[in-house]
Amino acid sequence: MLNAVSTPFLTVAPGITVVYQDDSLLVLNKPAGLLSVPGRGPDKQDCLSARVQRQFPDALIVHRLDMATSGLMLMARGTAAQRQLSQAFAQRLVDKKYVAIVDGHLAPPAADWGLIDLPIAVDWPRRPLRIIDAELGKLSQTRWRVLAQLTLSDGQAATRLELEPVTGRSHQLRVHMQAMGHAMVGDALYASAAVQARANRLLLHACSLSFLHPLNSQRLSVHSPPDF
Repeated sequence: MLNAVSTPFLTVAPGITVVYQDDSLLVLNKPAGLLSVPGRGPDKQDCLSARVQRQFPDALIVHRLDMATSGLMLMARGTAAQRQLSQAFAQRLVDKKYVAIVDGHLAPPAADWGLIDLPIAVDWPRRPLRIIDAELGKLSQTRWRVLAQLTLSDGQAATRLELEPVTGRSHQLRVHMQAMGHAMVGDALYASAAVQARANRLLLHACSLSFLHPLNSQRLSVHSPPDF
C-alpha cells in the first residue's frame, strides 16, 4: 500500500496545493468556495480544473466536490488513467471519507458506525436543491460516526463527525445530515439562517481518498486534515 499524508509540496495556484502526484494522477487540496469545473457564464470559468491545467495540461477531471466543500480531489493525467479512475468511482471502488461539524450534540450510534439510508431526489421547483423522497428518490446511503461533541466559539453545541458516502448523490451528505436534524454548520443551502451564520464557510472537508492506482493496482491512500 502507498500512503500519502497531507504535506503539500507544490502550490498550483492561490489556495490549491498538490498533496500527491505521479505520471498517472494528481491529488489536490481544493479550498472551499472554488468550483471544481467551469460553470455556466463568463463569471464561473475560474475553477480548480482550469487552474491545475495551466500547470499540468494533461490533467483531467474524474469526480467533483461541491463548490462549498474543501478537501481532496483526484485528477487523472491522460485519457487512459481518466477512464480507469472514472470507472473506479462509478463502481464504488474508491473509499472516500469526510469530516463535518454539524449543529447540536448528536448522540453516537449504537455501533461504531451508523447508517443513514434515505432516498434522495431533485427538488425540481428549487433546483439544484435535493430532498428526501421515499417515492421518487434514488438509493442514498451514508455511514457516520461521532468524533467529538463540541461547544463552538459562539457557545452553541456542535458535533464533529466522520462521514463515508456509500453512494454518491449530489449534496448527499448535506441532505442526510439535515434529515437527521443536525444540519452542517455554515451550510447556505440546507441549514437555517442561524446555523449558516455560525461559520463563514460550510464545515465539510474531504479528508481521505483510497483507491487502486491505475498503473500498478497498488492501493494508494491520501489524507488531508481539515482546518476547522
